[in-house]
Amino acid sequence: MSASSDLWRRPETGALYPLRTLNYAVAAALGALILLPVTASAESTLLLPRIEVVGSSEQDKARQPGAVGSVTEEDLELWQPLSTEDALRRVPGVHIKREEESAVVANIGIRGLSASDYKTLILEDGVPVAPGLFVGNGRYYNPRIQRMEGVEVLKGPASVRYGPNTIGGVINYQTRTPEDGVVVSGRVGSHNLRESTVELGGSAPSGDARIGAVVTWAESDGFMDKGYEMSDVMIKGGMAVGEDQWFGFKFSDYRNDANISYRGLFPDAYEAGAKFNPAPDDYFLTERQAFDINHEWQINDAARLNTVLYWSQMHRDYWRYGLVGGSPTTVVNGLTQWNYSDNVTGNNRSFERVGVDTRLRVDHESFGMRNETEIGLRYMDESMLDTRVQATRDQPRHGPVDRNESQTAQSVAVFAENRFQVTERLAITPGLRVESYEQRRDDQVNNANDGKSTNTELLPGLGATYQLNPQVQFYGGIYRAFAPPLNNQSIVTGVDQRLDAEESVNVEVGLRGGQGRLRYELTAFQMDFSNQVTPAVSGDLANANAGSTLHRGLEAMLGYDWDNGLFVDANLTYIPTAEYQEDRGSGINKGNRLPYAPEVVANVSVGYSSGPLKTALSANYVGEQYGNGQNSEDFVQTGIWGGRIPSYHTFDLTGIYDLSPRLSVFGAVKNLTDERYIGGLRQGIYVGPERGVEAGARYRF
Repeated sequence: MSASSDLWRRPETGALYPLRTLNYAVAAALGALILLPVTASAESTLLLPRIEVVGSSEQDKARQPGAVGSVTEEDLELWQPLSTEDALRRVPGVHIKREEESAVVANIGIRGLSASDYKTLILEDGVPVAPGLFVGNGRYYNPRIQRMEGVEVLKGPASVRYGPNTIGGVINYQTRTPEDGVVVSGRVGSHNLRESTVELGGSAPSGDARIGAVVTWAESDGFMDKGYEMSDVMIKGGMAVGEDQWFGFKFSDYRNDANISYRGLFPDAYEAGAKFNPAPDDYFLTERQAFDINHEWQINDAARLNTVLYWSQMHRDYWRYGLVGGSPTTVVNGLTQWNYSDNVTGNNRSFERVGVDTRLRVDHESFGMRNETEIGLRYMDESMLDTRVQATRDQPRHGPVDRNESQTAQSVAVFAENRFQVTERLAITPGLRVESYEQRRDDQVNNANDGKSTNTELLPGLGATYQLNPQVQFYGGIYRAFAPPLNNQSIVTGVDQRLDAEESVNVEVGLRGGQGRLRYELTAFQMDFSNQVTPAVSGDLANANAGSTLHRGLEAMLGYDWDNGLFVDANLTYIPTAEYQEDRGSGINKGNRLPYAPEVVANVSVGYSSGPLKTALSANYVGEQYGNGQNSEDFVQTGIWGGRIPSYHTFDLTGIYDLSPRLSVFGAVKNLTDERYIGGLRQGIYVGPERGVEAGARYRF
């Protein structure tokens, strides 16, 4: 890391943020926990309230009329992922565009949706984590895997309970629940990786209150010298109030100074095996704080009310060096490279969100059958300040501001869903979500861009499950999902573009179950994605709802455990259709395949578990894909690069061994065969991470 990364200054405030020391939130967490009775005589049984999209039991999964995926705490211990995206790679239907190993920027595709512009709702404990759902861009923040204990992935009609951006489904990261005591873990690895995590927890002797923290610090030179310095703190706690109410809270502070860029290698450098950072002076600086308050009230045996109030703020400062005009490339040691000028641009954005989400579930016997009714209300207020700073190499982090724009959005959503238990085997679940939002754009530099836009969407869904026998359940449904156009699409030069939301009618059918040591799930799906925002072809408007795509495919999962400790887990995503339904112009024609939508993605893990040892060899295959909608066979080296990206496969070997009830050691070899592959394209070629070796230990005091 260069010396300039030790300290950086936000030009809007002049505040200084040291990133080589643990931040104030670490001190706050440690101070709060010093007085806790961490040696309580009995382990706390208090479950902190939170919103779950599936639930933890097999019965919860069986109630969902759609495909369900999950990553358990045991999976995370075995796979040892470096990021949340690394954990999601093994979930059926999910494709990750790998840009760098720590996944600072989100690149998640589901069921043929482009991994560079996903339409999937990302939550953490039921709370949105994308910086902006109705403003800005949702890809700038990825929660850190070190504070997670599991991941839920929900598709199908049950998605109408959430929104927006549920076209691909819902991903819900679940944070760790504090446990009594102190746990210290750390790992080191290739590219000078150093990571340490401290988990602290304590509870009242009665077991009615608990508090804890997860504090992580990590630093790495990074593959291709794309280094980073990261600190992440989560403080979490709660208490029971009487016998029927529970409160919980969570505070998190995340900071990351990453030496990454939108620019990649040129083809000759990639073919030559180059491993240098193509943009060594570009930095992507992120900082985020968030606070949630949860309340659960068990009104009676048949009614429960869950409410969460949430707030977050985030800064994303992206400092990029410009290119020499007329000569954007140069040749160094026979390889084409970018030719950087002394001009530095700071594309800096800050976000703030406040919202409340409340959900009432009632079990009743109306209509002569068992019913499970859930109704909910959500209000959310979002804002984004988009500032551009023009700087120079001599003073790279401050200068005159030539863009200063505010985007705001207020949204209200209500939903209702009822699960009719028609017979002991058949359940039918209709639901309806109504989402209304207003977007505003206020340009302090060019008032002609000011304006507002409003819209209301009706999103019905209908699903069903049929339990054929204890080993087989059929499920299926149809629902409408939506993604709102962003402010800069809805309002152009002060003109309301009168855009409807982008919508998709999703249909899926499947079966799941298991017998003995066998478990399986198979889903067929279709997504008819319409109303996509495209350039207007005539009139006074710049944008129009004129695009559509069609997605059809299969997801399959199979697992089996043998008596001798061997086990296998495999999944396959097959998407023969992910194509444009009309000519878009500029070479994007009807029938072309969507970018970053491989036809086949497959994962197979073969492992062994016996006593203190658990190990697995995992294989990941990603089929051929395109980097642009033109489906160019050769690399297109203008703007956002395109071209055909060959298929690739990687192997990971991971293992964990418990030396004692308190001490565990673990290790991993990622990309075991050192496969060189293209992870993605943007302004150049992103090379997938090379072979990396990691080793670590975990000790519970």
